[in-house]
Amino acid sequence: MTFSVSSSELLKRLQIAGGAISNNVVLPILEDFLFKLEGNILTITASDLETTIVTEIEVMPDTPGMVAVPGRILMDTLKALPDQPITFKSDEKNFAISITSSYGNYKLAGEDGEDFPELPKAEKVDSFSLPAEVLVQAISKTIFATSNDELRPAMSGVLFEVDFGSIKMVATDAHKLVKYTFNGIKSNVNTRFIVPKKVLNQMKSSLPSKSDIKVSFNKSNVFFETDGVHMICRLIDARYPDYNAVIPTDNPNKLSVNRADFHSSLKRISNYANKTTNQVVLDIANNNLSISAQDLDFSNEAKENISCVYEGEDMRISFNAKFLAEMLGVLSSEEVHLNMSFPNRAGILLPGETSEGEEILMLVMPVMLSVGA
Repeated sequence: MTFSVSSSELLKRLQIAGGAISNNVVLPILEDFLFKLEGNILTITASDLETTIVTEIEVMPDTPGMVAVPGRILMDTLKALPDQPITFKSDEKNFAISITSSYGNYKLAGEDGEDFPELPKAEKVDSFSLPAEVLVQAISKTIFATSNDELRPAMSGVLFEVDFGSIKMVATDAHKLVKYTFNGIKSNVNTRFIVPKKVLNQMKSSLPSKSDIKVSFNKSNVFFETDGVHMICRLIDARYPDYNAVIPTDNPNKLSVNRADFHSSLKRISNYANKTTNQVVLDIANNNLSISAQDLDFSNEAKENISCVYEGEDMRISFNAKFLAEMLGVLSSEEVHLNMSFPNRAGILLPGETSEGEEILMLVMPVMLSVGA
């Protein structure tokens, strides 16, 4: 196999596919990229058997072929090169690889591409499509709420609920929950499945913003397909908890506050909170929001006041500052609403405004007020 290509363009494609390469591979060949050249299209594949990413790049071809290329040394070489044409050659008999640049020649040992694991095929699938920018936004607003608890595999991913023309994406770790709804997808199906966060994290940084993405799925895998990028991921085989059961519907105490002011105040006050609980106390009365924290072990204490609009009974409620700050950080509205019922029940955080066809609901569980708070 022989071809020429821009070093920087090849590196961009490798960085996309490289998101599927694990640090702890189960097969040595999974440390490699699979290169397959047909015509003037080089297909690059990387996999950890759970997640597979396939991307394409147009090259100046000479001889077609297929070879598995050691991933780390190839990427490190290209990162250290300024943008320039390079020539890539591989020997079809012993899989030796030679890369030539204006600076010199680099040789490395490849492997037989036939030994690379076979990719899952999109068989017996249902499909829907939506704008890539919507999917990226939905991932950004939900993925931070997933759990890292290995004993709760369902909550380590994001739930996709497809209901014909709408899609809900839900993430929770039992302390916080995010439900993102978008109305306006192209779908003829009604179903649900759980996608691991690894592939979603990769999609967030690599999907083009101005295209549609096709999502196909069966009982085992989900297939994401857009311009020049294909991502295949094994679904999480577990039952997602009934998230609707934990969302309180009667929340008569309603706080409206400037998002940026609230976010900045939380970040300052949280420096004085107990480092184990990250507890901050919100005292709300007479259109005034008081945010306070203390760490009795170190005699640290802080308090700030923010003007707000409030309807309801005077309220004192405590939250984990880290969770609240994460939620406020992914919202973009100028104003946010925090709806509450009692100090021991979850608060509902809503943006003041959303884009057309979009709904976002965030839930955060309270922290029981500690003595002296």
